[in-house]
Amino acid sequence: MSSNNEPRKAIDLSHHVNKMSRSRGASPLKHIFQYLAEPGMISLAGGLPHPSLFPYQQLDLKVYTPDAKITPGEAVNSSMALSLPQYANGNQLNTLSKALQYYSGRGSPTLTALFYDFTARIMRPGYANWQVLLNSGSTDGWSKVVNLFCEPGDYIIVEEHTFPSAQALWAPMGCKGVAVKMDKDGMIPEDLERIMENWATSHPGIKRPHLLYTVPVGQNPTGSTLTWERKKAIYEICVTYDIIICEDDPYYFLQLPQYVAPSERSGEAPQGVAIIEELLVTWGQDGYLRWLLGIRENYGIRRDWIVDIVRDVFDVLPAGDDYDNDFIAVIKGHGKDTNPVPLFSFSYPKGGMFLYIKVHLGQNPDFKALKDAGEEEPDEKWTREFWQELIQEKILVTPHWFYAPVVGPGEEKKKEPDVAFFRLAFSYESREDMYIGVQRLAKAFGKSWQNLTDYNVV
Repeated sequence: MSSNNEPRKAIDLSHHVNKMSRSRGASPLKHIFQYLAEPGMISLAGGLPHPSLFPYQQLDLKVYTPDAKITPGEAVNSSMALSLPQYANGNQLNTLSKALQYYSGRGSPTLTALFYDFTARIMRPGYANWQVLLNSGSTDGWSKVVNLFCEPGDYIIVEEHTFPSAQALWAPMGCKGVAVKMDKDGMIPEDLERIMENWATSHPGIKRPHLLYTVPVGQNPTGSTLTWERKKAIYEICVTYDIIICEDDPYYFLQLPQYVAPSERSGEAPQGVAIIEELLVTWGQDGYLRWLLGIRENYGIRRDWIVDIVRDVFDVLPAGDDYDNDFIAVIKGHGKDTNPVPLFSFSYPKGGMFLYIKVHLGQNPDFKALKDAGEEEPDEKWTREFWQELIQEKILVTPHWFYAPVVGPGEEKKKEPDVAFFRLAFSYESREDMYIGVQRLAKAFGKSWQNLTDYNVV
């Protein structure tokens, strides 16, 4: 805040804009949109199609009510009708004639205004002259960031397990990832500091990275969530080294409550504090928030499902200081074995929709045979073969190489030896199918470790 309690102005970051974006000029055709709103204006300027030619006369929808109870596996019985006419009718201002028409590059003014107000109320940006730019999702917003700031060959700071579709946008430009180590709480600030502090030595003559990409909540694929302290530490490092932070935050409203074992649950749901324009208007922003929090509750239930199932199908033990996760999974019914073989370790997801498991290969017979045979990358070869075994068992998960950063020659990949990673999504399947899937996973582990054969698996 400024001295008079007014929000400060945004920092000028225009020096980060790339050469191509600097060379762009405003479209004169887009410029005239500002005059169309003037009362009495008759426009013979733009080539806007007449709305009578749009092939839709009315859109009728049946949607959830704002207070609808959404529970996994159960039907939603609370609904309401929603209608969008072709033209304005009384108080009905959102129409198909507007929605299907050309807009300026900022998108729908109505939806922009709604989300601007929502952002001001909920996110409360820390400076005054911020804006909302609509995008179509599915990395469209990130593609605009990349094309605004990145030159071919630039280095981009990413987490050591990163969202593959994000880097698919900059890899064809010859850009490279700089992988920062992670743990159960996300990106490690000390490793980011180490990389930046030693950049001139480790990358002589190469421009320092000036863009950081992160998924801070329910990170994809690991499910980690940055703590407030880590966010502050990363921010301070980025201020020091003049780095723009791009938070890809689709799971912000999927911050999940702490996992509680079934025997300790109270039975009460945890409490927590396009969408087309008309839906937002009809519900109001409070209704929209209730819907978002209902989604959060839904994913909290699903997270509990998969964790409950893993705890039931495997024996889950506290991991101890030798592991960077909270728990290890071992053979079910390991009995009195005081030093059971760890199959994988994991931490409970704190957000999003993924459980990331770290497989420990040190005592796997097939992996040890690959090492003894002099295989150059035995963990990679084992993972690819085991993944195919999982597919044969009819259980589909995603392996860690999907999320490996695209790095330059000689760049650290931050891949520790003798381990593998797999991502399990709990967003879609029913509880019953999740259970069968984890049983199939356990069967594959048993075959690979050659000491688990008694699972009754569908």
